[in-house]
Amino acid sequence: MLACTTERLNQLMGVTHEPDRVFHYLPFNFAASTILMLSCLIRESVLTLSTDLNKLADEIRVASPNYFLNVPTLLERVRRGVEEAIAERPAVIRFLFAKARIAWQRQHVGRGHVNDALWLSLGRGLIFRKIRERFGPHLRALICGSAPLAPDTQQFFPMLGIPVLQAYGLTETTGICTLDDPGVPVEPGYVGTMISGIEMKIGENDEIVVRGPHIFPGYWNRPEETARVLQDGWFHTGDQGEVNVRGNWRISGRIKNLIILNSGHNITPESIEEKIGRLLPAAQQVVAVGNGRGYLCALVSGAVEAPAVQAALDAVNPELPHYRQIRNFTILRDGFSPENGLLTVNGKIRRDAINARYASEINAMYDSKRVREAANKQQA
Repeated sequence: MLACTTERLNQLMGVTHEPDRVFHYLPFNFAASTILMLSCLIRESVLTLSTDLNKLADEIRVASPNYFLNVPTLLERVRRGVEEAIAERPAVIRFLFAKARIAWQRQHVGRGHVNDALWLSLGRGLIFRKIRERFGPHLRALICGSAPLAPDTQQFFPMLGIPVLQAYGLTETTGICTLDDPGVPVEPGYVGTMISGIEMKIGENDEIVVRGPHIFPGYWNRPEETARVLQDGWFHTGDQGEVNVRGNWRISGRIKNLIILNSGHNITPESIEEKIGRLLPAAQQVVAVGNGRGYLCALVSGAVEAPAVQAALDAVNPELPHYRQIRNFTILRDGFSPENGLLTVNGKIRRDAINARYASEINAMYDSKRVREAANKQQA
């Protein structure tokens, strides 16, 4: 596994006579953190550790890293912070940022206009460069894992001149199964190609299954669980995904997160939540609920107003089949965090804990909608 990570890091760093400068803020019980630490030891890198998220921005500048490992929550928070800071700048800065961003997005999909090169050049020289400098002068790339990164965020950082390389893996797979190749253009929404020496394929229910020398031998004193995930030499990840013709993998959701409506429809909530979240930059999280119910509702956390949420639903719902549409929502002013037990330390949503904590709010959403529907029928 370390040979695989070293191969990709060599591609990223190229020929250099200086040790890699690496910054790290995640806990070491995160499998990828352990792999990173061992990679740093083998490569004789300079590894700077941070233990206080409140000092993260300052410590990144001091460390001036070539690369560091991230979770999507932090990168999305950084993107929102930049957008909020730009929104408070003078009108000319806001105008230039918007023009340069549109130019980047058009060029990225091969639909550039004649003036896009000018706007992008001005944006890079006057705005993007200053944002990038906050990470120090040596940054080559950000590495992101633990959960899929929203495509909008993955495209945002390259616009600033900062590539984002995604990795996918589990503790049971010694941390890594895929990793973006630094020498190949990144596909937003995908987590890179399979590392050498392993096999991956799609099984039943679009589940990703893996085999190779990196697979663990089993869970400690849990033979039934081990037998469930290790079948015929293949490890069943519990993740749903797909692979395209270029060999890039995409993670679409977790099988255990499936919402099963009382109509029998099986729904992967992550893609719906992501679409709504893109339209609600002020929201911290969007969580779809509805297991065993007749339709979906959503919990939206953060400083967001009801009209904005409704506008996002009005934009997203028509693109979805009826059973995947969000019919009602509740706004929660308090966000989810590891401290309140609703997120893991890596930023993943604890759905069971959220459903339990907000059971009354969830029930109220369904009760209020039934009352409105009954009133509408009576008026009709």
